Amino acid sequence: MSVTTRRSLLKAAPALVFAGCTPPAITTPLVKKSATVRDVTAVHEFHPSRDGAGVTIRRALGHRGLPSLDPFLMLDEIRSDRPDEYQAGFPEHPHRGFETVSYVLAGAFEHRDSVGNHGRIGAGAAQWMTAGRGIVHEEMPRQQDGGQLWAFQLWVNLPAAEKMTKPRYQELGPETIPSLTVDDAQVRLVAGELAGQRGPVDGVTVKPMLMDVSLAAGAAMRQHIACDLCSSFAYVLEGAVRLGSDGRELLKGQVGVLGHGDTLAISSDKGRACWCSPAGRCASRWPAAGRS
Repeated sequence: MSVTTRRSLLKAAPALVFAGCTPPAITTPLVKKSATVRDVTAVHEFHPSRDGAGVTIRRALGHRGLPSLDPFLMLDEIRSDRPDEYQAGFPEHPHRGFETVSYVLAGAFEHRDSVGNHGRIGAGAAQWMTAGRGIVHEEMPRQQDGGQLWAFQLWVNLPAAEKMTKPRYQELGPETIPSLTVDDAQVRLVAGELAGQRGPVDGVTVKPMLMDVSLAAGAAMRQHIACDLCSSFAYVLEGAVRLGSDGRELLKGQVGVLGHGDTLAISSDKGRACWCSPAGRCASRWPAAGRS
């Protein structure tokens, strides 16, 4: 099996074209249009791999089948109840020119970096690290009694003009992440705005919308989203979900790339998915940018 490491992904990053979340130049007056549902344009499987000091991962975004979805560069899932698959962790390593987003569902990580930040990220928590002009950090599992470690990391590219910005770190405890009932769905809103609420992430360039959506049998959610021009994707954490106007089914471990539209439609017999899309300068778990 060919393994795409995080270091090789970073080496390839300069070849990526960063389109950001800026819509094309408008030469004609804006015309209000009816709602358009984002449909699934492609489905991809995760790729099993190993990274860090030997951690078993599922790479959902950033492999050969789905190398990037600008501005999202990578999405990794760690899910194991075997300490030998995760306890070696991710010792000191550098990042530059992008942001890392970590989201923990079970277990915990301890973070330390070269600019003095230090914290423990437990179940239900997230962290948002802007590497900017360069930072060295480590992320090491800190389990109480072994048990399951379940977490995600997403890499988000920075525009060329902001790649040398000052490093920044945001630690987001579980209590800071709003839990909403939206239509029939239970939603944890890590970043972005939904149903009149805002996620806790602030001061970032791309301003993604990042949601953890749980649906019971027969549940559905249909919501307007901020932009119809930017990239978005869903990653199924549990069960199965249906997306788009045609109810395209995605199974656990699959990534659905979504086309343009201003409405997200998701339903399920029983499932849980992450949806991510930048919603900042547009006018893109799923939780989907870089460890070396």
